[in-house]
Amino acid sequence: MHSLWMLFASFMFAIMGVCVKLASDMYSTSEIVMYRGIIGITIMASTILYQGGSFKTSMPGQHLWRGVVGVIALWLWFYAISILPLATAMTLNYMAPIWIAVILLAGGWWKGGKVAEWPLVAAIAMSFVGVTLLLRPVFETDQLGGAITALISGMLSALAYLQVRKLGLLGEPEYRVVFYFSVVNFFAGVIGHVASAGGGPVVWHAHTSGFGIGLLAAIGLCATMAQMAMTRAYRLGKTLVVANLQYTGIIFSSFWGVVIFGDLFDWHGWLGIAVILCSGIAATYYNSRSRNAPATSATRTDPIASEV
Repeated sequence: MHSLWMLFASFMFAIMGVCVKLASDMYSTSEIVMYRGIIGITIMASTILYQGGSFKTSMPGQHLWRGVVGVIALWLWFYAISILPLATAMTLNYMAPIWIAVILLAGGWWKGGKVAEWPLVAAIAMSFVGVTLLLRPVFETDQLGGAITALISGMLSALAYLQVRKLGLLGEPEYRVVFYFSVVNFFAGVIGHVASAGGGPVVWHAHTSGFGIGLLAAIGLCATMAQMAMTRAYRLGKTLVVANLQYTGIIFSSFWGVVIFGDLFDWHGWLGIAVILCSGIAATYYNSRSRNAPATSATRTDPIASEV
């Protein structure tokens, strides 16, 4: 099933997150974003040239919109992490699948659709319950601004994922979507780092160790592979199933947290992991069953039942 590409994407994103956390002691956020873009551009350009593909696109505006929204969401999330407890920032950012369901339901209602795939929507909601049990987010009243920032980041991420889906439906190949997103990442990192200097001299952190260089390489490689898998999942899979499987990233991240950073979970955490896994399995099973069922007039016309 094409939706299962999201499992691989989530796994690679989790590894990337570990590398970002380790690299943040040696490089600024803007530098990490920039190097991620450089490596992504290099990998995708080499792939395009090797496979005889084309850099030319008839949808530059669509790529720009996807890149800008995705990068802004990334920056807002990093900012939220800096001022919020990590669990809170991650939980609010992982509301992106909820926002996807809301956007698709609103679109279906606006176009007069009467049938929605509520089991998939319920699976996404249950996954978020699992995330909340696993991370148990809290924040003080003076951190309300940070919480709102993380929430907006999740909303923008949802728009970026839907734009990826749209580009795929328009026939844009995965390699070109990821290539141009890497280009936007590069320019965003450079501009952000220059702007952070406040008009003073721009200072770049030196590469003082092979470990730091290795982390940057791993970030770029994992991010590029994850982007390719995610783009394919949203292009060929069922949007709400893919969005639900995205929650598995929390499980992978939690695993690395235990292995590398010594994090511990109580029964709330294990229950949350079980809920996430069960909802993902249920959504995948429902999707497999519905694909084999004969189409009705409702499923042919409703955006939730047909387009996604």
